[in-house]
Amino acid sequence: MIKRISLGSGWMVIASFLFATMSILVKNAATHLHMNEYELAFWRSLLPALVIFGTTLARKKTLKTPFFWGHMQRSLAGTTALLLAFYGLGHLPLATSVTLNYTSVVFIALLSIFWLKDKPSLKTWGALLLGLAGICLMLKPAFASDRLLETLITLSGGIFTAFALLQVRELSLMGEPAWRIVFYFSVVATVVSAIAATWFGWSALTSASLPYIIGIGVAGLLAQLAMTHAYHVGQKFTVASLSYLTVVFSAAYGVIFAGESIGWIEVFGIVAVIFAGVISSLPDKKAVKLS
Repeated sequence: MIKRISLGSGWMVIASFLFATMSILVKNAATHLHMNEYELAFWRSLLPALVIFGTTLARKKTLKTPFFWGHMQRSLAGTTALLLAFYGLGHLPLATSVTLNYTSVVFIALLSIFWLKDKPSLKTWGALLLGLAGICLMLKPAFASDRLLETLITLSGGIFTAFALLQVRELSLMGEPAWRIVFYFSVVATVVSAIAATWFGWSALTSASLPYIIGIGVAGLLAQLAMTHAYHVGQKFTVASLSYLTVVFSAAYGVIFAGESIGWIEVFGIVAVIFAGVISSLPDKKAVKLS
């Protein structure tokens, strides 16, 4: 069904809206129903794992992989990032929390320089410095509001997201399909979050919590599918740029449904991080000449 609708890069707009919808559901479930981030991450991960498993059997594909440990490294990093992101959604303003997760582009640049020993281009340096400036601006209100610890914990999720994305790149270069990468991540996230939720305590399923649980799972799954399809049929730079609409949608959700307000310093920080991500998505001049 999804392939019959020709939206091209516009699928990323839908994905961004769905990711923001999932975020506000997580935030309200955590703040209003007092559900912990571990059980919310469990419900977020369970549905994709079951759906991919079922469709794999129906299509007679295989889940076996020669890169099992590569999947485990990616999945553990991604699971940690997911739990830290959900923690931020329960403790920080929605737009701030989502933006801190999008700082992964800054940490990817840093990891590429110091870990992969890549020689950064002028574009990379510009994105890195702009992103770091945005992070500093967003940390300033945290000092004043006694939310520094929560902000730093959420920010660390961007580091783990960067690790996970670099692992995704490596697995993709080795020929692993996206659906298999998502499956292993979903399974690991489901198991880890279930263990943590059992340790810290599950919330009883009620008529109030059930819509949140279903909404988080469905929105997360559809967002993942829409994003994957956007990168498949759309232009890479356009899709990457449109992904930052998640921050915009989240800010609107925070104001409308959570009664949040955002200070000007945080707005400038959010804008700086968004521009850093857009700049980093721009194709290098050498790549343009070769294409």
